[in-house]
Amino acid sequence: MLRPTREEAEAAIRTLISWAGDNPDREGLKQTPERVIRAFEEYFAGYGEDPAAYLSRTFEEINGYDEIILLKDIRFESHCEHHMAPIIGYVHIAYLPNKRVVGISKLARVVDIFAKRLQIQEKMTAEIAQAINSTLRPLGVAVAIKATHQCMTCRGVHKTEVTLITTQMMGAFRDNSELRRDVLSLIKG
Repeated sequence: MLRPTREEAEAAIRTLISWAGDNPDREGLKQTPERVIRAFEEYFAGYGEDPAAYLSRTFEEINGYDEIILLKDIRFESHCEHHMAPIIGYVHIAYLPNKRVVGISKLARVVDIFAKRLQIQEKMTAEIAQAINSTLRPLGVAVAIKATHQCMTCRGVHKTEVTLITTQMMGAFRDNSELRRDVLSLIKG
């Protein structure tokens, strides 16, 4: 797929402003196409990043540590692929190490990579878990996301205070119900 130029993208924003009923040449809107494109570069920066690049840097000196590692409340902002409306929430990531661990900031970076793409929450949950599982090869991975979808609160059914919770369990967290309960309890706590 050939990516449009910056000028073509800015022209598209001008067209949308006109379509909405306003004048893209009026003082308050003259710079809007440029600003929107700069914002989109930030919103969708995840397309240019590879999560494996962050997850492949690990530490093996863990003195036999083999219990749950949980990073909670990783805040994210994403955009719904159906309406391009914001999705705002928190991701919780747990894994059972297999002789190595990854720096916790790398887990947050993986969240950002997938959040900075057009998404549905279910897919994002699975993508984060799969990236961690395939790169770290831990004994288990658990990902839970709780988010509010502006496509539901600001348009359509207009239901505020509604959150969507998704989970993806792999390895020991899927196969061992006691471990699954433990990790879900830690996430709640």
